[in-house]
Amino acid sequence: GEHAFSVAEHTVLVETIAGTLNPGWEKGWRLAALLHDAPEYVIGDLISPFKAAIGFDYKAFENRLQEAIHIRFGLPPALPAEIAAAIKQADRIAAYYEATVLAGFTQDEADRYFGIPAIPPTLAKALARLDPLPVAAAQKRFLARFRALAKG
Repeated sequence: GEHAFSVAEHTVLVETIAGTLNPGWEKGWRLAALLHDAPEYVIGDLISPFKAAIGFDYKAFENRLQEAIHIRFGLPPALPAEIAAAIKQADRIAAYYEATVLAGFTQDEADRYFGIPAIPPTLAKALARLDPLPVAAAQKRFLARFRALAKG
């Protein structure tokens, strides 16, 4: 397409999915969903095989960085297990739709790699219309969402 799908768009999408599936969540949990890939801002995004090849416990390093980011923005360093699992679920749902709508994965490929998402039909319909934004628009959307969630 005309624009790449940015990490900013992905994180807003994950926060939207998490909030839709967990409508009673407090702002803090939604902020945690928005910041779920924040370490990538500092160290970049690497696929799992490269993380393993680096030669040290990359995941532990990434987790420590995530904890520092959480502390900076008033979140607990380690999220409660059920919150972390719900954010991971939203992340996998986002990945499924990003793969099928944007990256050309077949339904079978996406089912195999990400699992078939069990979500409300209205959410599935909205996700089926993903369309990457220009970088400036994605940045603006992320920052607006961050400001809305980071305020007390």
